[in-house]
Amino acid sequence: MKSYQVSKKGYYGAFGGVFVPETLRPCVEQLRDSYLRIMKSKVFKDEFHRLLRDYVGRPTPLTPAKSLSERYGCRIYLKREDLNHTGAHKINNAIGQALIARHMGKRRIIAETGAGQHGVAAATVCALLGMECTVYMGKADMERQHANVQRMKMLGAKVVAAASGSMTLKDATNEAIDEWSSHPADTYYMIGSAVGPHPYPDMVARLQSVISKEIKKQLREHEGRDYPDYLIACIGGGSNAAGTIYHYIDDKRVQIVLAEAAGKGTDTPFSAATIHLGRPGVLHGAHTLVMQDDNGTVAEPYSISAGLDYPGIGPMHADLAMRHRTTVLAINDDEAVKAALALTRTEGIIPALESAHALGALDHLNFRPDDIAVLTVSGRGDKDMDTYLKHIE
Repeated sequence: MKSYQVSKKGYYGAFGGVFVPETLRPCVEQLRDSYLRIMKSKVFKDEFHRLLRDYVGRPTPLTPAKSLSERYGCRIYLKREDLNHTGAHKINNAIGQALIARHMGKRRIIAETGAGQHGVAAATVCALLGMECTVYMGKADMERQHANVQRMKMLGAKVVAAASGSMTLKDATNEAIDEWSSHPADTYYMIGSAVGPHPYPDMVARLQSVISKEIKKQLREHEGRDYPDYLIACIGGGSNAAGTIYHYIDDKRVQIVLAEAAGKGTDTPFSAATIHLGRPGVLHGAHTLVMQDDNGTVAEPYSISAGLDYPGIGPMHADLAMRHRTTVLAINDDEAVKAALALTRTEGIIPALESAHALGALDHLNFRPDDIAVLTVSGRGDKDMDTYLKHIE
């Protein structure tokens, strides 16, 4: 059976690869030649897992969702990445990449962020390890995620507003790449999702795979078997989804359901549903699916969620969708908010708006009574309270 994992050349099927300026090619090649060697070393593994346990608070619980299970007529578990230190899955990747950067002799970190959680995670880890940190964030995202901006600054990071284009994640990524191009020798670019040139998508997926590794063990304890019938996660760039499915990607017993942001609808100009609306193209160093106009210009995405308004998708997810390994649902703003409020009022868990899209997918699925479903709550909703409050009657 052919694997859905990355090839030695850095491709997932037709998607992936390295499409960067010549000034950055040595940096990307250095990382490509180093990351697996570092990640497989005992020194790295010992420190990475020690920090995940003692600093992040892993393993995160696999919580039985009684009310959701009763409502949808199956057994639903929530993988609680919202309970990590800093409030989201992003810290898993940030710690891993910071350690890799240190092994490579880099002391300066730059990062991009949308909802602010990756920026907070990067700033947190840099404070812990004594590294310089600069975070690029869209000006529009800074305004709607003000609390996370203040957290980054308190942690000692420099936060730079991206004021071009739609002033969101795409533009923050553009400016971070420009900065990397200007200082390739001493700077490490810490990408926050499973996007970008190879080896970033594979490296991020491997670092986040701690999620699915824990799911396997925890399901065995809860259910006596180590696989679910359904895995459900939200996708923007796709890092929490990549981690959720990593150890199940070639297991056909598991149905993978991914929820992307439909915004105000896939039939409107206000959407970020890349897999539904995108076409093959190159974005931020990789060949993937990209939302674009007839001239090939990258379209401006929209979502109520700052972490999902990205006009591309990680090449892993583009390939899985094109090869029909995943079911991808476009969940609109109203569906996401409705699902978030339902979880809050029946389970006592306030999810991030990103995670709310995964919850919104439940209404589109038909479960059997003996089905087991695991849904990843990628982050907590503290950062989204202003948005939620506008929708609470």
